[in-house]
Amino acid sequence: MSTEPDLIKLYSGQILALAADMPRVERLDDPHASVKKRAPLCGSTVTVDLKLENGVISDYGQEVKACALGQAAASIVGANIIGQSPESVRAARDALQEMLKSDGPTPPAPFAGLEVLRPARDYKNRHASIMLTLDAAVEGLDTVASASSCA
Repeated sequence: MSTEPDLIKLYSGQILALAADMPRVERLDDPHASVKKRAPLCGSTVTVDLKLENGVISDYGQEVKACALGQAAASIVGANIIGQSPESVRAARDALQEMLKSDGPTPPAPFAGLEVLRPARDYKNRHASIMLTLDAAVEGLDTVASASSCA
């Protein structure tokens, strides 16, 4: 079991700096998809708005009410998601999940900064908060894909 000093070490200066300087915190006025996700264990919530043009994310906004780990993940995603394809975002989400769950490889560029969250793998109760932003983004991309296939 983890001790309090171990938990304090988890919140490194780099994680706190990412949490304090989160980009794209404005919601979009007319998103193609908007998804709100909540981590039941800790109560963290994230709302993601996104737009797609020519098969890539052209605009993105987020509202994040999460712990510093969830905020750090949202910061990295927000800084790198514009211009990414749905496949790239899905690959980042899947890699982050594997990194946390089974010490898998670092998520691919441009999301490699998520490596900073690797120490959280030992804190399973923090995983849902860390995953919220990418889970919401993937769900939003799925919503856009299903809407366009019905059109």
